[in-house]
Amino acid sequence: MAEIIPFKGILYNLSRVSGEDTVAPPYDIITPEYKEQLYNKSPYNIVRIDFGKELAGDNESENKYKRASEFFNLWIKEGVLARSNTPGFYAHEIEYKIKGKLKKLRGFFGLVRLEELGKGNIHPHECTHSKPKADRLDLMRACNANISPIFSLYNSPEKKASEVIRSVTGGEKPCIEAKDTDGAMHRLWIIEDKKNIEAIKNDLKNRAVFIADGHHRYETALEFQKEQRAESREQSAESKPWDYVLMFLANISDEGLTILPAHRLVKGIPENPVKILSEYFNVEGLSLSEKVEDSIAGYEHAIGFYQHGNRKQYILKHKGAGLDDLHPALRGLDVTVLHELIFKKLLKVKVTDIGYEMGIKETMDRVKNGLYDAAFFLNPTKVEDVERVALSDVRMPPKSTYFYPKLLTGLVINKF
Repeated sequence: MAEIIPFKGILYNLSRVSGEDTVAPPYDIITPEYKEQLYNKSPYNIVRIDFGKELAGDNESENKYKRASEFFNLWIKEGVLARSNTPGFYAHEIEYKIKGKLKKLRGFFGLVRLEELGKGNIHPHECTHSKPKADRLDLMRACNANISPIFSLYNSPEKKASEVIRSVTGGEKPCIEAKDTDGAMHRLWIIEDKKNIEAIKNDLKNRAVFIADGHHRYETALEFQKEQRAESREQSAESKPWDYVLMFLANISDEGLTILPAHRLVKGIPENPVKILSEYFNVEGLSLSEKVEDSIAGYEHAIGFYQHGNRKQYILKHKGAGLDDLHPALRGLDVTVLHELIFKKLLKVKVTDIGYEMGIKETMDRVKNGLYDAAFFLNPTKVEDVERVALSDVRMPPKSTYFYPKLLTGLVINKF
């Protein structure tokens, strides 16, 4: 079973700073322009620690990771950041709109004991890239902390932990709240009552945990744990601070989750791709005036396709063949059909020639402008598919899911 414990979190001291000015989106969605805005918002914005600037003259001893450590320790010393006196969980609510509908994503921050992925109760669902892991490991080494949380899911139809969180978020004033760039309101409450803590722990006692967002941060925490164990050379079975990682945990059964698709852009496709694809797909034409996202949404399994210079869009409906060598949990996923059959087997697209974009218009524009040869449009991956794939110990291609809204960095930090 996954072990989940309360902790003494480090939070911003709101008598000294504004929560709105100090938090930031996840580092991997911050543009260079927005990073500059965050720097200008406050000298204490968390971006200076989590995703600091690279400066001319940086080297192995003087770099953004050293500056992150210096900022972190200085802000604690100055009282801008303060550690909670009592271990607790941290209830979190994100109130947001999606397609005009108001939704609330609720969950809590806690520490989860590290396990090798797929060998216990913590399950990944996506493949990861090595470069982000190296960056996150350097930051963890410098700060000895989990600066940004991992977004994870569990499934509890009984909703005992959910009831605690709902009662906390519906009562007293939050200890911090901040609005993100999309207008979503993020709120945080501290749960220190022992009965509530035990209720949450008991509800999750026999639950599997699925990593939704932050696979590379989890793998980084495992690597950091190995380094610390090697350095300490202790044989004690007693748990150490680096045996745990900071997670936000949301209940799948609460239905507050939204998964958006990440569309694909490709270069280097062969001539007449529609003819090649028609062997494995039923191909239907669409006019350019039709909305491809609405057209594919009408099917349980369908992929949209547009090629540079073409006067048509297309819907690709897989006939079912060509993926017999894949695990059954992966065969029916549109994103797997796209990567394993279309990209690898049929069009021979190189991994380095694949780009990702969230917006339909932005995706189309990049093809029309000739930056890419073609675009493939996807329906969102379903949360039940994430759970099924994760429990099968197999992984989807990178960026198969885009969980929305994104967690803010800086709401609560775990220091070892």
